[in-house]
Amino acid sequence: MTTSTRAARAGLLDAHLTLLAEALLPYRATEPLLARWGTELAGILVGGGRLLVAGNGGSAAEAQHLTAELVGRLRDERRPLSAIALHAETSALTAIGNDYGYDEVFARQVRAHGRAGDVLLLMSTSGASGNLLAAVAAAREAGLRCWAFTGPTPNPLADACDEALGVASPDSQVVQELHLVSTHVLCEYVDRALPTALAALAGQAAATVAAASPARPVDPAADDPPAPPVADDGPVRAGVEVVVDPTADGRRGDPA
Repeated sequence: MTTSTRAARAGLLDAHLTLLAEALLPYRATEPLLARWGTELAGILVGGGRLLVAGNGGSAAEAQHLTAELVGRLRDERRPLSAIALHAETSALTAIGNDYGYDEVFARQVRAHGRAGDVLLLMSTSGASGNLLAAVAAAREAGLRCWAFTGPTPNPLADACDEALGVASPDSQVVQELHLVSTHVLCEYVDRALPTALAALAGQAAATVAAASPARPVDPAADDPPAPPVADDGPVRAGVEVVVDPTADGRRGDPA
């Protein structure tokens, strides 16, 4: 009996858990990717870079969950990190959609907020959303790195991005649930990598300061302070000076 047949005959919860369990085994293989992304993202964010995130529908909620964990905190106290959920700016979203079409709602924001070296992370169960593909094209032009959380691969979004985490499940609910797990694990790895990233940043700053202000060479003969200059306009006078008046004839003045 296939998994789909068993799911059809079971109750709704059991059917859902059956599909989730089926996806978990291949999903475990994504940990090295999440660990590397977390380490890279920590370095980018502490260095002044930014994470832009977008999705549609349930994936939009997942994207906003990710930015909340980074701007706020996941577990331990730490500095806030720059992350923007592009769909959450509703006035910009509706204005762009009205004036330029829905396919441009994320791409135009990427052009506005993205800078070379930033990361664009897109979430999609289908991997075929036109507005996400347009966002990747805009990110490429601006020099951003592109990552994706998707459903089964290959798909157009995964192919367009630099790297993608694909959840091997035909059920979009399971895909979104494992995207949420991916969000939490990614943030855990960001937090774990932050101390190293901050230390590296401090080292780079110190090296920059040192390069801008080179140390003066040390002269071993100049360890002691130099002696004060000697005047060359006559002998050196020291102690009590006695002045003799040849007209005084040994007296201190006329007698009274």
